[in-house]
Amino acid sequence: MKLQQGTTSIVDHAKTSKDAEMRLQGGWLLIARVAWVAVSLLAVGLFVASLPSYFASLHMLAKSSYFAPLLTSDDVHVLHRLGLSLDFYAWINMSVYIIIFLVYVLGGLVLFLRKSDDRLALLASISLVLFPVSFSTQIVGTLPAAWTLPVEVVEFLGNISLGLFFFVFPGGRFVPRWTSLLMLVWIVYWTISIFFPDSALALTWLFFAILPGITICLIVLQVYRYRRVSTAIQRQQTKWVIAGFALAFGPLTISVLVEFGLLIQIFPTSSLLITIIQLFFGLLLILFPLSLGFAILRYRLWDIDRLVNRTLVYGLLTVSLALIYFGLIFAIQLLLRGIINQNNDVAIVISALVSATLFNPLRHRIQKIIDRRFYRRKYDASKIVEAFSATLHNEVDLNQLREHLLTVVQDTMQPSHISLWLREPDRRHPRPDLMPPK
Repeated sequence: MKLQQGTTSIVDHAKTSKDAEMRLQGGWLLIARVAWVAVSLLAVGLFVASLPSYFASLHMLAKSSYFAPLLTSDDVHVLHRLGLSLDFYAWINMSVYIIIFLVYVLGGLVLFLRKSDDRLALLASISLVLFPVSFSTQIVGTLPAAWTLPVEVVEFLGNISLGLFFFVFPGGRFVPRWTSLLMLVWIVYWTISIFFPDSALALTWLFFAILPGITICLIVLQVYRYRRVSTAIQRQQTKWVIAGFALAFGPLTISVLVEFGLLIQIFPTSSLLITIIQLFFGLLLILFPLSLGFAILRYRLWDIDRLVNRTLVYGLLTVSLALIYFGLIFAIQLLLRGIINQNNDVAIVISALVSATLFNPLRHRIQKIIDRRFYRRKYDASKIVEAFSATLHNEVDLNQLREHLLTVVQDTMQPSHISLWLREPDRRHPRPDLMPPK
């Protein structure tokens, strides 16, 4: 008993010391709060000030769909045929970005008010507040040239803070320590990209390979920390953040790839269609601050495992079906080049039918792979329970059934001790359903 109490006190002391290291106190806390308020007011002011100029810019006509969200003259005619005006389009477009802006700013403000003394929570809150300006540069980019430097500073701070958050999440430290060098590369990348966009270094192919390379490193780091470093609570927090990030940015990334890979080829002058798709998937961005808030404030509110499982399954399913769809289109066009006469309608129909046919078989296959690879204990438990259910229909020997039941409980729940008591039947009060008929 003494040994157990001593061990518990050591663990509690280590946890208290670790929590104290993540706290800001005294002068540092005051400086951090003042800096947060100053930078947040600057970001919010720039976004609000740019709304009138952005609204006016949406009334300008573009020559092609590559200048979306600006519409072409053909798109304006389509709006008029639908009984809609260019003002209506501009208001819808701007309203979506305002909704995203409000959700991110409110999420950051809640984190600041609840946990401003926590370094990781403070970093997450400022990342959320600065994200709308960093993400929607086409809005703040409509400000006069005199506002260029403040816009670039806010954009730089937003990208740096968001990258730093993922580099140190969930423990608040660089793990492994050499990952701090990747943070330096991240800072150099955004410094050149934002402040020196026309330099020779910014135009090299190697420079453009840095961003996807660091993004892949961040994903690998989160997997490494989840499996080797994180505690049970930190793993739950990681599930919330990664699930929210995947649901928010995954569909938007896929939609951009589909737009430039297919829609622009089929609808080369439809800026309206491309913008509508971007706005629809852009609304999913509000899931990220919500998941981040749950992870930091109320990570035990719901079990995230089922959501992560479905995200992995349908994310891989979407990517697989997209690859099959586009691969079949190019393959059919190549094989039937002389028959279909450069018309891709036949290829599109065949590819769509094949993709629809493969949906359920591919989904079940991916589900089994995900369960077996990432949820091995639950996968084995479900198989054991299914086998036991089949045994119940065939086994009539009570002793054999008892042994099967004990084995199932031991294999699925793995308790430290297991016992089974069977109550003797009460012969004085027999069950009515077992009484012989009169």
